[in-house]
Amino acid sequence: MADLRDRVHAHYAEAARVAAGQSSCCGSGVPGCCESIEGSSGSALYGGAADDLPEGAVKASLGCGNPAVVAELRSGEVVLDLGSGGGIDVLLSARRVGREGKAFGLDMTDEMIALARRNQEEAGVQNVEFLKGYLEDIPLPAGSVDAIISNCVVNLSPDKPATFSEMFRVLRPGGRVAVSDIVAEDRLTAADRAERGSYVGCMAGALSFTEYRRGLEATGFIGVSVVPTHAVADGMHGAVVKARKPGGEATPA
Repeated sequence: MADLRDRVHAHYAEAARVAAGQSSCCGSGVPGCCESIEGSSGSALYGGAADDLPEGAVKASLGCGNPAVVAELRSGEVVLDLGSGGGIDVLLSARRVGREGKAFGLDMTDEMIALARRNQEEAGVQNVEFLKGYLEDIPLPAGSVDAIISNCVVNLSPDKPATFSEMFRVLRPGGRVAVSDIVAEDRLTAADRAERGSYVGCMAGALSFTEYRRGLEATGFIGVSVVPTHAVADGMHGAVVKARKPGGEATPA
């Protein structure tokens, strides 16, 4: 687990430096960096929604969807973005929840957190806070969040059951999950997924459709759905994952 985490950390620390204009990814020595970071089209998934955001936030967008829209965020809500990177989804979420709400971003990489905070300052957004931590150990109290979003990051967790448990813990009763992620068809073995791409490239660590659904349900989530949106490789898809924590007043999922 430590080795996987170190590889992910090195990869996305370099991504932050590239987005900040501090280095060129190609030639950095980080395996897969050039093709997956400088060749990323993650920002294209936002259409015009990100046009007025800081360039550093847009350049650091390495996701596979637009979870702030999928989550149907409402004014006054508290939202948490897992693996917030340069902060693009947090800044977009902050707009949707308004001044009465708040958007948290969680990332384990100092370089990404520093970049995100610079982007927040440049954008002039106040209702945002970036936290350092792991998906498997979220530094927020239990029952403190209305919605959890994530953009192609859950697949990077080396301990997905722990990540699901932490998501469940920090959500309020009736709170919801709306995640964009890479998901494998059930026919693909772990070796098949590794053949299609690296762990840091969001392929080797991807769950299958059934694994994702059963993992969330085993944690206690209800209303789980895993819906493919676009193909990214043979048998691999970008997908929207939704779920809800029981209790309370159900919010849109």
